[in-house]
This record gives sequence, structure tokens and C-alpha cells, in this order.
Amino acid sequence: MTAFNDESGTGDALRRTLGVDRRRFLSTCTAVGAAAIAAPVIGASPAFASGKGHGHGHDNDHGHGKGHDLVPAGKRGIILYTVRDATGRDPLASDLPSGFREVFKQLARYGYKQVEFAGYGQHANAPGGNNLESVAGAKLLRSWLDEYGLRAQGNHGFIPGSWPLSTPDLDTFKRHLEIANILGMDHMGTGGDPTGSSYRADWDVAADKWNALGAIARREGIKLYTHNHDAAYGFLLDGGPLDAQGRPTRSSGIRKLEYFLKRTDPKNVWLEMDIFWAHVAQYKFHTYTAHDGKQRENVFDPAKLVSRNNKRYPLFHAKDGTVNATNGMGYDMVPFGTGDIDYTKFFSRVGQKNYHNPMVEQDNAPSSTVPSQSLDYAKIGYDNMAALRDRDC
Repeated sequence: MTAFNDESGTGDALRRTLGVDRRRFLSTCTAVGAAAIAAPVIGASPAFASGKGHGHGHDNDHGHGKGHDLVPAGKRGIILYTVRDATGRDPLASDLPSGFREVFKQLARYGYKQVEFAGYGQHANAPGGNNLESVAGAKLLRSWLDEYGLRAQGNHGFIPGSWPLSTPDLDTFKRHLEIANILGMDHMGTGGDPTGSSYRADWDVAADKWNALGAIARREGIKLYTHNHDAAYGFLLDGGPLDAQGRPTRSSGIRKLEYFLKRTDPKNVWLEMDIFWAHVAQYKFHTYTAHDGKQRENVFDPAKLVSRNNKRYPLFHAKDGTVNATNGMGYDMVPFGTGDIDYTKFFSRVGQKNYHNPMVEQDNAPSSTVPSQSLDYAKIGYDNMAALRDRDC
């Protein structure tokens, strides 16, 4: 495959960017070569560079007895979206943990110390009823968190869609900040990108909105964060010939979220990197059409972006994937620590392990045929996170 031909220099450049030795890089590329032909050729290589089984701390020595914990015990968390079927389960119809209180108890047994909410709804038959999105509900949730030694670190909740802000949206936003403070959160955010647009003008509007919201949150002692998926790491359209609607068609090479970081106040706006989706972006978004019409290459390095903006990333989603060159994303989601994303390397490179708060997540953990699966996967995720060890990479 020409994409990995050393004569072109491309293979070596990607290998150096990802910190992979030449033999491992070439052997990995060879193993996936047939499938990668159907994918963007250069873009396939970053997704495959980690190599299955490397760096998770659970192969060979299982991560024990070498180095120090990469994720300190008090920083090991989970977003409750992973176990949403369990919090939404009818406790009268199952012996499995059901509703927030019983799920908290089970997660604490596994060893978790932190949780991130994805809303405050549960089954109506669970203690407290179906909707705990209120001051009284937050106090009840806080009592259960305290009971089981858990701390809430964030919530994927309400971020106003309107701009400028309407009075009802502002009131709802402030109510969510009050709930966050009752729950003891340092952060409050959303599960979506600031905007789904690729155009600079729309990202300017999003930055203004988030600067304003972040300032409100900051006055309440809360860090406002946006959680991002792969599209936010695509290239910003900010120049070149305009289309029929007067919109730019080409890029300066800056990624949308990098632009957002530059346009927002670091005292008011924070980010949560979903490491899985960042690796999907590495696979998908590696070339762009420059203002002069030429195709240029820019391989995304998620850890490098975090390292350059370390304090802007208090939260991570620690989600794993196995390489799949045929699904358009480069990866299939799997339980944390069982895939190909090299978390030992990622966490080692970004450092600041006593600052970052990684939350285990798996979007597809719930199962219609195995009721315990999401909690089982939560246990696997905790064990593999606890097994990560700091070592030279």
C-alpha cells in the first residue's frame, strides 16, 4: 500500500507523530491492509497505529507491580449514561440493581469514586420517583452519593439552545447550576458540540454564547464544559471561493474545536474530550483543501491537543474501541481496556493525572438480552482503568 511506503516519507511521518516503532507500525498496517483499501488510505494509518493489546496494562503482567497508577483511585469515574438501562429499570420487576440509589451502591462496590450524570431521570418505581431534576431531587441524590462515598463531577444536561438567551432558558440554566451545586459538582456541561456547523461564522456565534454562559456558571462556582464528538475535530471552513450561499468552501487547516478554544475565555469555558471520538476524528479528518485549492495533510493527535490546553480539559470520557476499517469510523466500541486505543500512552502523554477526571463510558453497553451487561461492563472498565500503570512510552 503506497500510503505506508517509506519512500514517500508519509509512513515515517505518521509513525513519528504517533510514537510507534517502525516494525510495529508496518506490521499493523500490513495486517489491516486489505480492509483499509476501502477507507481513506492515509487516514487509516493513525487509527491502526496503537496495535491491539498494547498499553492497556492488562496484558502479560496485567499492569500490576510496574510503575504507578496512571489514574489515581479517587479519579476513577463513570458516566451514568453507560448504565442508563440500570437506572431506568423497574426495581419491582428485577433483582438487579435498579434506580440511582442501587446503581450507586453497585458502582461503589466496584471501586468507583466519581460519577457523571446524563440527566436526572430514573424509573418511576425507584426511590424518589422518576424525575429528580429539582432541588429536592438533588438533595436526595446527594444523600445517596454521600452514603456510598461517591462524588458527582458533572452532568450532560441543559445548555440553552437559543441565542441571545431567552428569559425562560436563562432561568432553567440557573436552576441546573443550583442543582449542580447541591450535588457538589465542580463542572456542568452538555453531551453535544457547541455547533454542528463547519463555518467560522457559526463557531464565532457559538463562542460568544459559551463565553456568556460560562461567565454565569463561573459566578456560581461551576466550570461549564462542552463534550465533543468526532465532527468537532474536523477542519473549519474559513476561506477560499464562496459557494452560492456566500459561505466559504476551503480551510486554513485549523480544526473547529481548536478555533473554539482560541475564541473562548479559558476562565469560563472548559472541555471534556471523548477519547474514542477523538481517535475516530484522527481516522476520518486528516486532509483538507487549503485556501489555494491544494490538498494538504494534517494528522490529528488528540493527546497533543490536550497537552497544549491541559487545564481546559478537566474531564475525559474513557471509551475504548477495536480497529474496524470498514465501518467509516475506524473503530467499534468495546468495554474499556479491551480495545486497541493505547490508554497508557494517552494518559502518560497528557500528564496532570491528579487534575483530569476520566469517566468510563460505553454507549452500547446496555443489552436487550443480557440485563446485567451494562453493569458487568462497568466492572470491566473499572478494573482495567485501575490496572493502568505509568511506564515509559
